[in-house]
Amino acid sequence: GLAVAGLAALVLGGDLLVDAATTAARASGVSEAMIGLTVVAVGTSLPELATSVVATARGQVDIAIGNVVGSNVFNVLGILGVTAFIRPLPLGGVTWFDLGTMAVLSGLLLVLAFTDRRLDRREGAVLLALYVVYLVILAAG
Repeated sequence: GLAVAGLAALVLGGDLLVDAATTAARASGVSEAMIGLTVVAVGTSLPELATSVVATARGQVDIAIGNVVGSNVFNVLGILGVTAFIRPLPLGGVTWFDLGTMAVLSGLLLVLAFTDRRLDRREGAVLLALYVVYLVILAAG
C-alpha cells in the first residue's frame, strides 16, 4: 500500500513540476527545445533519482547504476525508436551541440565508471557541475 501511495505521489509530483515549470518557461519566452532539454527532462527523471537515492542508501548500488543507465538506454533506443517508427521525428530545436554533449558526457561516464569500477563523490560532483555548465550554455545560447 505504501509503495503504491509513494509511486502515485511521485508521479503526481513530477507531473505538477513539469506542468508548472513548462507554463512558467513558456510565459518567459523559453523555446520548446530548451523546455524539453531541461524542465521536462528533470521532471521525468525525478522517479529515477528517487529510486537511485533509495537504492544507494540501502547499499544496492548496482540497482542505482542499472536504473539510470538502463533508463537512458531505453529512452534513446526504445522511446525514440517507437516514436520515430510511428512518425519521423525532426530534431526541432535540439542541436548537434545537444547531441554531441550527450555523446561526450556518456563517454566520460564510461571512463569514470571504469577507472576504479565505481563513481565516487568527487566524480559525482564533476558530473553535476558539468550538467550545470550545460544548462548555463543553453540559457546563454
